[in-house]
Amino acid sequence: MSNVVVLDNGGGLIKAGQGGERDPAVVIPNCLYRPLTSKKFLHPTTTTEEDLTSAAIRRPIDRGYLINPDLQRDIWSHLFNSLLHVSPSSSSLLLTEPLFSLPSIQRSTDELIFEDFGFNSLFVADSPSLAHLYESSRRPDSLLSEAQCSLVVDCGFSFTHVAPVFQNCTLNYGVKRIDLGGKALTNYLKELVSYRSINVMDETFLMDDVKEKLCFVSLDVETDLQIARKQGKDNLFRCTYVLPDGVTHKKGYVEDPEAAQRHLRASPSAAMEPNKEAYQLETIAKTEERKRVDLTKNEFDLMNERFLVPEMIFQPADLGMNEAGLAECIVRAVNACHSYLRPVLYQSIILTGGSTLFPRFAERLQKDLRPLVPHEYQVKITTQNDI
Repeated sequence: MSNVVVLDNGGGLIKAGQGGERDPAVVIPNCLYRPLTSKKFLHPTTTTEEDLTSAAIRRPIDRGYLINPDLQRDIWSHLFNSLLHVSPSSSSLLLTEPLFSLPSIQRSTDELIFEDFGFNSLFVADSPSLAHLYESSRRPDSLLSEAQCSLVVDCGFSFTHVAPVFQNCTLNYGVKRIDLGGKALTNYLKELVSYRSINVMDETFLMDDVKEKLCFVSLDVETDLQIARKQGKDNLFRCTYVLPDGVTHKKGYVEDPEAAQRHLRASPSAAMEPNKEAYQLETIAKTEERKRVDLTKNEFDLMNERFLVPEMIFQPADLGMNEAGLAECIVRAVNACHSYLRPVLYQSIILTGGSTLFPRFAERLQKDLRPLVPHEYQVKITTQNDI
């Protein structure tokens, strides 16, 4: 067994394992949680069967940076001793950290690793350089590997970075950041569901599950909004999520998973303009439905929320945010680099991070990016599905 411990310490999830292994041995939330049935905060495990409804959460990382070293020490101690079963004193550590981490945060991390845990040695790397290294080793004959140049789009928990990488080193002057990540998407989904159906503002774990199972990226927002207004089977996006009841099931689930995937098999021509009479009847029906809201129901329906939430990444300005969309951010990052690198960067775009796993994410990015890129450049996007 290798004496190198690999630790991807994200704001949302921790992925850890032994050096040389194909997949992480442990994937747990980077937080402590307190269920309603408990009076103290508990450590997450790989097989948590507890009812996490309205669970309180404490995170050591906020907006991508470490703010509570004591809490992080507690989580790492549980990770190393109870889950990985490693001895830090006889091991080395490979640790990921966000780009542009402050020196004070770096010192706090060093103190944790050497003074509290006693690791032999430490190597700190940023996510873009590791993603580039992995992709070039996986495809040794590709342009990315031969040119040793790529553009890594890392959509993580706290933010999104677009980072040019050359010879396995991140070009910091070309890095662009969007203050949007998985946490912001979950919070937006909470607000939409709470306004339209039932109050889920305290259901972080539950809404994370809803987002991961039901949300997708729209290739044509206007057309999909028309489909979402339809009634009955013509509405390809309507699906029901059942909340846990704490007795028969402690986790939420999609009522009909097959129906939730109908939109992926439907042709674009399925969207037809609804007539005015049908639209008026639908408006009346919705008004009546709001008047008789059942506060005791244990399920809610999702329609246009499924694609409006990931739309934040591509059009944050539509929500009043002073941020560039992902496609524009990529163009700015490439233009900040030397002109000789630009054709290679556009042909070597790597998507990594949990927020890139939405269905059709790469196709939508290709569609938005192509009009912004000079016609003589090719655009090729690679998705890392095993992140």
